[in-house]
This record gives sequence, C-alpha cells and structure tokens, in this order.
Amino acid sequence: MANRIAYQGEPGANSNIACTDMFPDMDAVPCASFEDVFELVTSGTADLAMIPIENSIAGRVADIHTLLPNSHLQIVGEYFLRIRFDLLGIPGSTIEQAKEVHSHLHALGQCRKLIRSLGLRPVIAGDTAGSAREVRDWNDPSKVSLAPPLAAGMYGLDVLASGVEDDPTNTTRFVVLAQERPTPGRGTFPGPVITSFLFRVRNVPSALYKALGGFATNGVNMTRLESYMVGNEFSATMFMADVEGHPDEPPLRRALEELEFFTTEVRILGVYAADAYRSG
Repeated sequence: MANRIAYQGEPGANSNIACTDMFPDMDAVPCASFEDVFELVTSGTADLAMIPIENSIAGRVADIHTLLPNSHLQIVGEYFLRIRFDLLGIPGSTIEQAKEVHSHLHALGQCRKLIRSLGLRPVIAGDTAGSAREVRDWNDPSKVSLAPPLAAGMYGLDVLASGVEDDPTNTTRFVVLAQERPTPGRGTFPGPVITSFLFRVRNVPSALYKALGGFATNGVNMTRLESYMVGNEFSATMFMADVEGHPDEPPLRRALEELEFFTTEVRILGVYAADAYRSG
C-alpha cells in the first residue's frame, strides 16, 4: 500500500489539516486540482482522497457533484472540520497597510465582516494556503491572505488578526474516497452508519415526491438531498442524498426498493461510519 492520502490545495490548507487530523500516520499529498486527486486514487498512487463536499455557510463545493459520480471511487468515511481563518501578512507589516486580501472564494465569503470593516479589496485565489504562499512571495505589505492558522508558520507570515471567520460554527464536511470495494456488511461499524447514494427520477409528475415517500413511511432520516443537472439536459436531474442507516437494515432496504419504482438510476456511493460530530 502507498500509505498516502491526496487532497486538493497546498500544504497548510484546510484539506491538509483534515488529512492529518483523521489519518496522522499517512503521507498527505497536495494536488493542484480535484481531478488530480481523483486520478491519484484511481491509479493507486494514493490509497485515499480527502474531498470537501459541503460547508455550513457556503453550501456545497463546486465540481464535486459532477466529478464524484463519474470517478468510480467509493466514499469510505467522513470528517467534519471546524474552519478557522487568520489574516496573514509579511513579517513586519501592519493591518493598516493592507489593501488587498487574497484567498479561496469560499474563505472570502466566510470572512465578509472583516473584509468590509477594513475596506479590503477581495481577490480570489485558487487555494487558501496557496494565497499565503503568494503573499510571502510578493513581499508586499498591502497584500494579505486569509488562510488557516497552520499556514502562518509554514510560510513565515505574521498573524495580523486571528479567528476572523464570520461564524464561530463554520464547519466543512469532508468525505474520504477510495477505490471501489465490497460494501461493508451490516454490523461492521459499532456506531451510526451513513449511506450515500445518487438517483435520477423518472420524468413524470410528482416523481420526486413519490420517490422520497418510502423514506418517510419507513422512518429513515435523510440528512442531505441535493440536485444537479446532467450535462446540458435541463430535464435530466440527478440527486445526491445521505441517509442514516445501512442498506441491509429493513427500513432502509424497503425505502431503496420503493425508490427504484420512480427512478431510472440508483447507485450507492458509499456506506460508512458516521463522524462523531453528528452526535454533538
């Protein structure tokens, strides 16, 4: 085994932190794009991938909903990371000198209050930690970065303000991906289980309402449901969902069987242990 876990971003990014938190004994491998991350796992160069899928403030992460179903990778775990941002500048700079703030689009959106209060011009970067590296390389006191606390020491920057995120409950959910493997059997996990799947409803009136009815009547809790378009077909809508329970448990088994009557496609994306964050 390669004992490597891939993530999108540069060292010090939140995805890097999630990797080291959940898998401290694995080598975390940075990648320039999500496509590169998926390719490393598909090719066997990395065993796992850590992918952000949704944020409590910014919503779902773009591109993942189209990449994941086509990747033929399987969700084998999840991790919830409390998101923290610091305002970073070059050594010796002051917050009064700052004119531009650089970071990932989601980070800028999660720190609007600070940006507004300081009158900074937001500039989108490809990655939070990458923006810290760029600020270091520019060596310009007027340019600052919004990045995770780990990035300050990693790139030799000063912390001009800490904990600047708008919402102290700001949390990102990550999923852990691996090559396809047999679905873990019922009773594999000691605690709660999450089943993720996608489905496409038939193009008939009330199809979604009817498709979801089985989950309600069988008492299955659906924790997430999102839709996205398939290609350029505005009439072809796919849905990704997370539910509590294992597919072999009678309530969820019955709900999935009923779902098939009103869909043209149902595919399980993963069955895995629920993160302890959910119980909190």
